[in-house]
Amino acid sequence: MTSTTTTGPTVTRLLQRQVLPIDGDTDVFRLYVDPEASVLDADKYEVGSSRAAQNMNSAQMRQSTSTGVSIHPDQILDREALLLPAEQRISFGSYFNAFPASYWRRYTIVTDVTLTLEIEGAGATVTVYRSMANGRSQRVETVTTGAEPASSFVFDLTLKPFVDGGWYWYDVVAGEQDVVVRSAEWTSEVPEHRAAHGTVDLCITTMNRPDFVAKLLGQLGTTPELRAYLDEVMVMEQGTQLMQDSEFYPAAAESLGDTLRVIVQGNLGGSGGYARGQLESVRKGTATYAMMMDDDVICEPEGIIRSVTFGDLARRPTIVGGHMFSIYARTRLHSFGEVINPWRFWWLSAPGVFQDWDFGARNLRSTRWLHKRVDVDFNGWFMCLIPRQVLDEIGLSLPLFLKWDDSEFGLRAKAAGYPTVSLPGAAVWHIPWTDKNDALDWQAYFHQRNRFVAALLHSAYERGGRMVRESLNHQVAHLVSMQYSTVELRLMAMEDVLNGPYGLHELLPGKLAEVNAFRKQFTDAQLQTDPEIFPAVRRHKPPRKGKDDSGVPSRSSMLIRAATMPLRQLKAVRQTAMANPEAEIPAMDAKWYRIARYDSAVVSMPDGNSAALYERDPEKFRDLMKRTLEIHARFQREWPRLAAEYRAALGDITSPAAWEKTFEPWTTEQAAEPEPVESTTT
Repeated sequence: MTSTTTTGPTVTRLLQRQVLPIDGDTDVFRLYVDPEASVLDADKYEVGSSRAAQNMNSAQMRQSTSTGVSIHPDQILDREALLLPAEQRISFGSYFNAFPASYWRRYTIVTDVTLTLEIEGAGATVTVYRSMANGRSQRVETVTTGAEPASSFVFDLTLKPFVDGGWYWYDVVAGEQDVVVRSAEWTSEVPEHRAAHGTVDLCITTMNRPDFVAKLLGQLGTTPELRAYLDEVMVMEQGTQLMQDSEFYPAAAESLGDTLRVIVQGNLGGSGGYARGQLESVRKGTATYAMMMDDDVICEPEGIIRSVTFGDLARRPTIVGGHMFSIYARTRLHSFGEVINPWRFWWLSAPGVFQDWDFGARNLRSTRWLHKRVDVDFNGWFMCLIPRQVLDEIGLSLPLFLKWDDSEFGLRAKAAGYPTVSLPGAAVWHIPWTDKNDALDWQAYFHQRNRFVAALLHSAYERGGRMVRESLNHQVAHLVSMQYSTVELRLMAMEDVLNGPYGLHELLPGKLAEVNAFRKQFTDAQLQTDPEIFPAVRRHKPPRKGKDDSGVPSRSSMLIRAATMPLRQLKAVRQTAMANPEAEIPAMDAKWYRIARYDSAVVSMPDGNSAALYERDPEKFRDLMKRTLEIHARFQREWPRLAAEYRAALGDITSPAAWEKTFEPWTTEQAAEPEPVESTTT
């Protein structure tokens, strides 16, 4: 499984090249170049161990060092070349153009790199820098162009000092005349058997986003450098609004040609769509990798090439993931690296990672935490490259519909000896998870069920660590918040887990419809877009001293409320609350300790599109609380048995044979229909 460098003939491999924004979008310039003459190592203060000191440090870290200096779109001459006006300075110490040396040092056979820069114009100064894991930078070498119209500079750089972190990058300063940074390439000498690059099957699952996915395909198809890396682009069409009906589809299909394959099947969720792509890739057997990618993204195509290159040169077969930026605020980094907390069994950012980091305010050079290498347990399947060898050995996705399929796969691969790397410089722009309602809507069922399934498969603790207790706490919080539909869905999820692993495939095609039909009976699940639909707010009495309790309670106050709020739910509902909601609560303030004070309330949703009426029901509370306590006690007792059952079945339910049976209704139908000559639909 492990490949090591051997003596013998070597060849030069391109690892990374200088790139600039494809569409001239000024919102993303700072991800490619840094025009600031800002002081490096901006975060030299020490951090205390107290929570107050850490909060102060977090606030200081996010303070902008940007002076507002920007790049004009006319300075971007093409995909690689940048015009630098006289006496100006530019740094390529940026997300997409700095070289993430520590990741190459840790996970690949590469030990040395060569940076080659092509500069047009006289009197320009080029300086190469490197950083350490603590974010402090060091000057490596400085050169200056002569009187000749074009100059080429070669820097031989070692990766030895990058055990814990660090990057390489270069700055260019123009002299008395304009210069053009024509190109820059990071290369390395590698064994001859690593000369050829691998190819990738791109697996995109889509449902009712025809324009979005058609534009994505068009972006991929019009990137000439990418074509040699694509074995096949598979789109798993699972919706009713078909991509082929989009006005952008004909151009996209023409640009990809025979590389594009559209696979039509029922809505089996993300895991069902990705599993179909994985299955087709494994059965076809011609691509080195399969890359999972969401349909609602904007992609930096160079990231696909970098992922394949990194995978080609990895010490052992390695899953290579990309990062996620916000599609709404495109310099904001939403996901940089994630791990599973083993005691809680919950996904979270890796230690030291700052969520929602804005590169427009603080770029790479002035942000110390970005220079420490971040190791992960998994990578989200919004962009994730999986070696076919890994799929052959450990199986395909779990049949989870959505949620936890990517994280469970990462843990499964890790247990088999295959690491995951979230590679800087490979990324997509995607809708942030924080803008979704997925903790309260129909997705609550899948969150709860799939988290328990993943924990039963991979938790190192005899009874799942804090898993059962935390689930109980969440149930009580939803109960006192009058979120009865969410509580019911979570109970349904736990009951389905108890039914065993072999029911997961059977539930895949119809569970979503069942969940949505079940939710309709609850007022807290009936979302309204028109605020006038709800009765006017009317309080039974004015707030004490005219002040609403809108602040965050202290820890002691929180504990008191946690103990007393469930008791309050047993009291009779106030008559006024039955006719009129007692409050309107914005999504940002919709915490359990605030909602639980009312007998009814209009609560808005995190996506900003709608609101729902929450109404307290003591009888429903008693019933749901009783069932909640019973099922959690059962999980506590039966965890060891359930874990053994799920682990024994894992190989069966993730096998190609199991998935082929699930896909039969669509594969049989497609096989019976003659394929039109002019169509790529199968």
